[in-house]
Amino acid sequence: MQLQAPYLTDRGAVDEADALIREHGDEAGFAAAARAEQFRVLGNHIHFARWRQIERLITYLSIDTALDTVH
Repeated sequence: MQLQAPYLTDRGAVDEADALIREHGDEAGFAAAARAEQFRVLGNHIHFARWRQIERLITYLSIDTALDTVH
């Protein structure tokens, strides 16, 4: 399976993903996507990209199989 790994600029993105997973469970990715869309509509490309990466992280963490080399 080929899935683009998220680009995380800081620890805060991981904390945001964790908070969404705790709050929304399986729907956390949709919550992150909704936040990204809100910032896109506002024209804030920086926060839009940040929330897209958080959405990717949540998706990445939700997959049960190894996506890359396991050492």
